[in-house]
Amino acid sequence: MHPDDPRAQKLTDARPTTPSDHAVSTERTIGRHRAPEPPRRTLLGSTPLRVALATGVTCCLSLAAVAAVRGSDDTPRTVEPLAEAVADRAAIADERASRSLDRDIAPARILPSPTATATATPTPKRKAPKKPAKPRRPRPVAGLDQAQMDNAKIIVDVGLEMKMPRRALVVALATAMQESNLYNLASDVLPESAQYPNQGSGSDHDSVGLFQQRPSSGWGTVAQLMRPAYAARAFYTALKEIPGWQDMSITAAAQSVQISAYPDAYAQHEDRATTVAAALTA
Repeated sequence: MHPDDPRAQKLTDARPTTPSDHAVSTERTIGRHRAPEPPRRTLLGSTPLRVALATGVTCCLSLAAVAAVRGSDDTPRTVEPLAEAVADRAAIADERASRSLDRDIAPARILPSPTATATATPTPKRKAPKKPAKPRRPRPVAGLDQAQMDNAKIIVDVGLEMKMPRRALVVALATAMQESNLYNLASDVLPESAQYPNQGSGSDHDSVGLFQQRPSSGWGTVAQLMRPAYAARAFYTALKEIPGWQDMSITAAAQSVQISAYPDAYAQHEDRATTVAAALTA
């Protein structure tokens, strides 16, 4: 065909675009002056599609949770599916939200009163301890008064405690009857002796107590000798040291201990001393 032919020219104008032409066209498409593209419809905008997608994700998570709890020993473990747990929690939340804000006041707890408790379980009263009964004072015999009889009982009790025979008790009683008339006497020569319980005083040197024993002779201190029990013990101790005192007369045995200026004076008290000893040991 001749190039000057009009039909040839038309065919020439309709030839395909060259690469350079395509580049220009592309530049126009992505360049600053490209025309705005028509808006596209969002893929997830459809509600059915979103529900389907959420269901699929939930199932995948449930399978992943079940697979994770399987141990290396392939022992199956019971695990609550995630979807069911979510549904249960949502149901609980809805139930809580649907409750009324009004609340009934809980009934007050009634505690038993102290009075009722005390009435129900009364505390037993403790009995006061009984006071020890005072020892009965001996009844006086042989013409003695109560003070003399009380002193005589002390002399006899000490002798029995020391396992002394009845004859020793009579010797001690006869000696005290002669020396002090069975009274616990202080001494006018020793003012200190008046500081202790006494039943009168004498003036025979520094002699004190029921047996008129002298502190200066080594019988004991004034305080000791003014105690009837100590004085009686000192007398019995000295009597036991006299060899054969059991075979001596009452007067001789008493004189062996007292070394009195009137050795025969003790004999006059033998009968009364025997009567008192019998009354206190019956």
